[in-house]
Amino acid sequence: MALTHAIPADALARLTLGADDAPGCPARPTLIDPQPVAQRSLGTPIGRAALLHAIAHIEFNAINLALDAALRFADMPANYTADWIRVAKEEATHFTLLQTHLRETYDTEYGAFDAHDGLWMMAKRTAGDVLARMALVPRVLEARGLDVTPGLIQKLNQAGDKRAAEILQIILRDEIEHVAIGNRWFTHLCEIRGFVPSAQFLQLQIDYRAPKLKPPFNVEARVRAGFDRTEIEQWSAV
Repeated sequence: MALTHAIPADALARLTLGADDAPGCPARPTLIDPQPVAQRSLGTPIGRAALLHAIAHIEFNAINLALDAALRFADMPANYTADWIRVAKEEATHFTLLQTHLRETYDTEYGAFDAHDGLWMMAKRTAGDVLARMALVPRVLEARGLDVTPGLIQKLNQAGDKRAAEILQIILRDEIEHVAIGNRWFTHLCEIRGFVPSAQFLQLQIDYRAPKLKPPFNVEARVRAGFDRTEIEQWSAV
């Protein structure tokens, strides 16, 4: 995490990646298919630890996703690179908050539970096109967190883990801006290429086999993150 925070905003501008390049991964957690990941009740300490571990895994992957977005598409403008390096640093802060809480409250740490690699699978699919990356990682995968996190905050408060709820509130606040960054660059790229953003987004979802958008949506958070209300209403009606 310290290395991520130490990256200068323009450090990646001269580097490039191949389509198959992937970040280094720790020996743990064990990565398995998404479906078998155990679901546990938040009414138990192990259930809360498993949930926070899953979120820590998302944040760990989000660091790599942000750095990959900056490094892989190094021909983008300098402020694009700076945006995603800043996102990586904030994701590293989120991970550290969760890791510290897991250790201090649950006597466990990242790597103790199995996890899945769904986020990185989409990164690999979109490695050849920055427009697809901006459409399908921030606007689909990361934006899903805007919908589900408020409910998790409420459940953690009810379960008595106030600190975890506070951490998720920080994550939700920052993720609104992270998704907004993706939205801004997606719209910018659509304008350059002559695409209608809403129509192009739907086409990219089909072309890259992205997960379907599932209501209910956190409309307030999504609007703050740059989504159009009409677009959200159309998704809700499907």
